[in-house]
Amino acid sequence: MSLQISDQAPDFKLYSSDLTEVSLSAFKGKKVIIHFFPMAFTGVCTEQLCAMRDNFSFYDGINAQVLGISVDSPFSLAKFKEVQGYQFPLLSDFNKDVSEAYSAFYPEFAFGLKGVSKRAAFVVDEEGKIAYAEVLENAGELPDFKAIDDVLKA
Repeated sequence: MSLQISDQAPDFKLYSSDLTEVSLSAFKGKKVIIHFFPMAFTGVCTEQLCAMRDNFSFYDGINAQVLGISVDSPFSLAKFKEVQGYQFPLLSDFNKDVSEAYSAFYPEFAFGLKGVSKRAAFVVDEEGKIAYAEVLENAGELPDFKAIDDVLKA
């Protein structure tokens, strides 16, 4: 079942690209923007995360935490982060538990690949509740960045 506005966001602990464990609950008291993306180093995924990178001063200025999540390994994510200069953590959902908990999961993706994160965006408020939820069925589309920013400004 899809997460709805005001639902409690599922907590998680995932390893980041720098091999540290990151939990959602560690950011209680901050707004958190979670971007799920199918695969590192692909065109639309790079565009999605670069939009967050290029607008990072806005998020940092309102004390909001950006997180990127995919099923890539932490090692692939480390190289992706380095190459693109992302200022925010990239988290490995290699076991696919978090993608499934957020209903952001393709059991079967392109090229016969199984178990890939859908492109999705969530805003979690300071109390850990979902303030914005967008899960895209078409991996070629981007989240609505203006809608995300509007929720963050509210």
